[in-house]
Amino acid sequence: NRFVYYFAIPAALFIFTARAPIDRTFNWSFIGAFVSGSVLTLLIALIVGRVWFRHDTATLGIASITAVFGQMLGIGLPLLLTVYGPDGALPSIVAAMIYTFLFLTTIIAVLEAARAKEPSSLRLITQLAGTLVRNPVVISPLLGILYSLTALPLPKAASNYLDLMAAAVGPAALFAVGLSLVGRNLTRNAGEVIWLSALKTVVNPILTFVMVTYVFVMDPFWSQAAVILSAMPVGTNPYVVAQQYNVHIETVSPTIVISTAMSVFTIFFALIWFGVG
Repeated sequence: NRFVYYFAIPAALFIFTARAPIDRTFNWSFIGAFVSGSVLTLLIALIVGRVWFRHDTATLGIASITAVFGQMLGIGLPLLLTVYGPDGALPSIVAAMIYTFLFLTTIIAVLEAARAKEPSSLRLITQLAGTLVRNPVVISPLLGILYSLTALPLPKAASNYLDLMAAAVGPAALFAVGLSLVGRNLTRNAGEVIWLSALKTVVNPILTFVMVTYVFVMDPFWSQAAVILSAMPVGTNPYVVAQQYNVHIETVSPTIVISTAMSVFTIFFALIWFGVG
């Protein structure tokens, strides 16, 4: 898990952002629709988590990020490449960047704040800023964007090495998730597991569909990609963070499994609905 968190994920985030063309990356209608659907899903998760499940701040943060953080690079990227060809890569990369900058950075800040011992607001802000700057998951995509702005090709040796590291994210993270399930009772938190899985694979894409249909105007390709990506199952990153901070692991790990099974039907329905694939 530490290998994934400190090495594989940062390598993947850097290599994908460094290669993404800046002029096509910031499709604001796509970003607005995708973020809106995710934020609405997050708000539902926060309200239900606090009112119904009575979670504390740290647990509520992990549960909420689990409800919105989809498997962009492991499933979304190869799926869109299969459906749309090479053009399908960019929406997946943009969505992965949104998850990293907006949601992953926020949850890390919340978890750091929850366990901080400093009572002073100024000291807490300074401590959080220092922690985020040193966090490889946060800093690697920023460095990737800066490198992309230079329009320079990556040196072949570095590119090959980073590709190898990035390729390890899916297998290694899923292996760690599998190990976390050993000896655990998957029905222990069955109610919340099913709730979070349904929230991610059913509610999230419905809300995004409403956004792309009635609020934001964009090319059909981007609108379809937004909905399909919103239907992705829970990614491994929430588990990696939960394991790193030892919070709500027993719920996050089975949610990845259950949401993956549910997403088979929701993704299939979305592809049929759009007449693609």
